[in-house]
Amino acid sequence: MNPVTSWEEVPLFDREEAEAAFWESNRIDLRLMESAIAAGNDSGESVTITLRMDPRMLARIKRLARTRYLNYQSMMKQWISERMEAELRGRNP
Repeated sequence: MNPVTSWEEVPLFDREEAEAAFWESNRIDLRLMESAIAAGNDSGESVTITLRMDPRMLARIKRLARTRYLNYQSMMKQWISERMEAELRGRNP
């Protein structure tokens, strides 16, 4: 089993079969799982927002989150946080 140590290592899948094949030989590294959980608890205060999206996209996100044993909303917050950090690093060398 190959450990996945970064979310960027997980490709976007066009078919469930491709996703199943990927997860047959890969697994989430425990540190990555713990960091995703910890990132969801970085503040005691949060704000509720509304985000509209295509139902098929949401279904794919939920399915992906289940394969990672994560809540889909927590996973999406982690993605936004990672992207925000990457954008800020790119603008502030």
